[in-house]
Amino acid sequence: MSDMPASYPGASAPGEEAAARAATAVGEATASGHVTASGQATASGQVLADLLRRCSRGDEAAFAELYDATSRRLFGLVLRIVRDHAMSEEVTQEVYLDVWRTSARFDPSRGSALSWLMTIAHRTAVDRVRSSEASRRRDDTHAATHQDVDFDTTAEAAQASLEAQRV
Repeated sequence: MSDMPASYPGASAPGEEAAARAATAVGEATASGHVTASGQATASGQVLADLLRRCSRGDEAAFAELYDATSRRLFGLVLRIVRDHAMSEEVTQEVYLDVWRTSARFDPSRGSALSWLMTIAHRTAVDRVRSSEASRRRDDTHAATHQDVDFDTTAEAAQASLEAQRV
């Protein structure tokens, strides 16, 4: 996902620099040593769990490897839910910031690292869709209930009423 923005204004998570480096390093092998023909690095569940443990200790290189190994799958999932490329990039970025901040919460006894990452991505994408739908409904409701009356229409109606009273 080399076209994904590495940061957005106001963000200052330490892993952002690693995410930016990771976005340009697609094609390098992860700790598992696997690279697909498309250049996307792959990793086994144990390797991903180890990368998450290292991320929880602030290891930016591990975060970059995690990004390389999982970014296409997470972005694909988010894109299927959100259905807007630009918004999917934003949501995927939020997912990786959340992963950086909460990687210490990953418990390998409760599931695989990839399922943990995909769950975070799915929930974040669904939240974004619900938020944008709610915003659209609020805007539609406000527009339907608060229609502005043109000044000229009001003035014309008042003048017609005054003329009718004189006659």
